[in-house]
Amino acid sequence: MFTIFVGLLLIAFTVFASLSPELHGLDWKDEIIHFLKGFLPVLSAFLGLIAIFIGSADIKDKREAKRAELEIEKSEKEQKEEK
Repeated sequence: MFTIFVGLLLIAFTVFASLSPELHGLDWKDEIIHFLKGFLPVLSAFLGLIAIFIGSADIKDKREAKRAELEIEKSEKEQKEEK
């Protein structure tokens, strides 16, 4: 509950900071846009790295699941042959 309140408070501050002085805001629109323009390439590179790590982990998990499935099938065949 506290984190939701803090999140809403931060969003409200962001809206207040971008409002013009006529609306009693801080008029930080230009600074916010400048920050976003500089931060988006860094953010996209970071998200790309995360996507690569998630994709490689997914491939690794699929390989391990397939190996486990093959081992189970092999052990089942051996048990049938023993009977």
